[in-house]
Amino acid sequence: MRYKLSEMILRPTSVLAEAPGLLWDASAGTASYDEARQALRITGTVDLATYLNALSAEKWRRYCELDEFYVRLELSGDPCRVMGTAVGSHGPDIIVEPHPIVVFEGSEEPVSFEAKVPLFGAELAGVRIESEGTTLLHSGAYFCEVDESRPRPVELALCTTTFKNESYIVPNIEAVRDQVLGCDEPIASHFRMFVVDNGRTLDVGALSGGGVEVIPNPNVGGAGGFARGMMAALDWEATHVLLMDDDVTVLPESLKRTFALLSLVSDEYRDAFLNGAMLKMQAPGEFFEDVSRVTPTGVYRSIKPHGLPVDVPRNAAHIEAFDVELDRTYGAWWYSCIPTSAIRRNGLPLPVFVRCDDVEFGMRCDPTYMTMDGICVWHSMFEGRFRASVDEYMYVRNLLIANAVDDLGIDAAVLMRFSRTFGIYLRAMSYDICDLMLDGVADFLKGPAFLEHVNGSALFASVASRNERLQDVGELSGEDAAAVAAAPADPAYLDDRKRYPMAYKALEFVMPDTHMLPNALRTDVPAAVYYARGAYPLRRTLGHTTLVSYDTGGSRAHVRHMDLARWEGLRRRYRRVMRAYRDRGDEARREWADAAPLLTSREFWEGYLEEQAEA
Repeated sequence: MRYKLSEMILRPTSVLAEAPGLLWDASAGTASYDEARQALRITGTVDLATYLNALSAEKWRRYCELDEFYVRLELSGDPCRVMGTAVGSHGPDIIVEPHPIVVFEGSEEPVSFEAKVPLFGAELAGVRIESEGTTLLHSGAYFCEVDESRPRPVELALCTTTFKNESYIVPNIEAVRDQVLGCDEPIASHFRMFVVDNGRTLDVGALSGGGVEVIPNPNVGGAGGFARGMMAALDWEATHVLLMDDDVTVLPESLKRTFALLSLVSDEYRDAFLNGAMLKMQAPGEFFEDVSRVTPTGVYRSIKPHGLPVDVPRNAAHIEAFDVELDRTYGAWWYSCIPTSAIRRNGLPLPVFVRCDDVEFGMRCDPTYMTMDGICVWHSMFEGRFRASVDEYMYVRNLLIANAVDDLGIDAAVLMRFSRTFGIYLRAMSYDICDLMLDGVADFLKGPAFLEHVNGSALFASVASRNERLQDVGELSGEDAAAVAAAPADPAYLDDRKRYPMAYKALEFVMPDTHMLPNALRTDVPAAVYYARGAYPLRRTLGHTTLVSYDTGGSRAHVRHMDLARWEGLRRRYRRVMRAYRDRGDEARREWADAAPLLTSREFWEGYLEEQAEA
């Protein structure tokens, strides 16, 4: 039987209109979508061996043990030749044969052609259309030949957790209902979409039905929302649950390719997790991440390079060539497909509300990961979205919990980085951030009883209320407005934070900060800094008693003033918390590890969700 692996995307809707290079390379011709004919209008030479329209030949061979592939094209218009091409991660594009694999003589009406796809061991295989005039490509697809008994039974549940984000979630529901559940392919009858509504603002009656189920849920964060979705998937008897953020744009074709891969995957990869890539919403052709690692120092590090333009075919092949089958890997939950057997075996997420939930789950399950070009979402970038409540309090607390539960052995490295970061923020007069960081350690030391019954939404709101409040610079008044005028945003500094010399980083450990200097060495002249993550501000902050912290665009700011009493109080608290960690850290880690089976059980989650709903 013939089994379709992927469909070419020819209509550049949504974010694709801003990055047509993801669909085709028209550097030697022209390509534009003809709405009236519903076809891609091609003149000259147009290559379709791209991030979204190539066949990931080496991945299909690796994951599914397939050896032969075919392409089906539907053409009309002027004559053309169809050349088989391949794109590798090194060297120029490879023209597979000097003669075409299809010769189209031209036709007013669409004509279908099929041909074998030549393979030269390159990551991506595809086709190049060389038109003698104007040729229309109405459709294209890659497929393989398999025995009728080969496809595995797959029941794929898509779970997305949302909190008052109708502008994204409603269009995604409509796209899934129309193009996945409403299509004439096998996925339509083996797919269900569960929308877990933590904000309880969606119209359940209007949006549910036809394979979509909206589930009102208390605000228990991403971890609680995805736990609820996992339970719904298990009740539906899904074989796989696909976790996806609500604030993304997803192509229905990515869901179809996911289903095809799961259906044909070999025994070696049947228990593997599949993670889709995150591309940048603000720069749709740029790759951000698909699978990452937790390093021995507790840092999250992407396996593949951030920011690579995959609308360039060679870069798309380069991304495809990376090996993600490494130790200590995890896939973020913007698009993560998990076999439900792993949930039954390893449990549900920890009730940590947000941050590190996906990291911890990946560490606990320790799966093999699969990735593939063209299985992806577009997500708004995290740059400039820093919130101390999430990026410091939740990160510190939850990473320490993950270290304890999964026996990562990184607590010493985490505490070393914690101490250094704390010192940087203290120098930069980020007193509230420092307090939140210490709260993270202190709450970890309280042990698992702290999380079992705490109102997660109320706790999150409480810590979020202490985030630094940036305002539009035009709304600041009095001394704050004067400080902004004296220290305007400095774009060079915002770039400088990314390539801060190592020598300056070393100085952080030995140089005093402004709080330690005598009055004679201090100045009231304000200085501009970047508000997030400390940004190694020593050489710009030393001696200044007023700092204007700006966002990445320089349009919003918060003015900080030196407070010696607060500074000294935080230093004393730091010493107390570190002493408490030395005294109780081992005991707390054992408590978290012992409690993990309960905290990740369905019994716990059902009771916890009921308790949170009544809170």
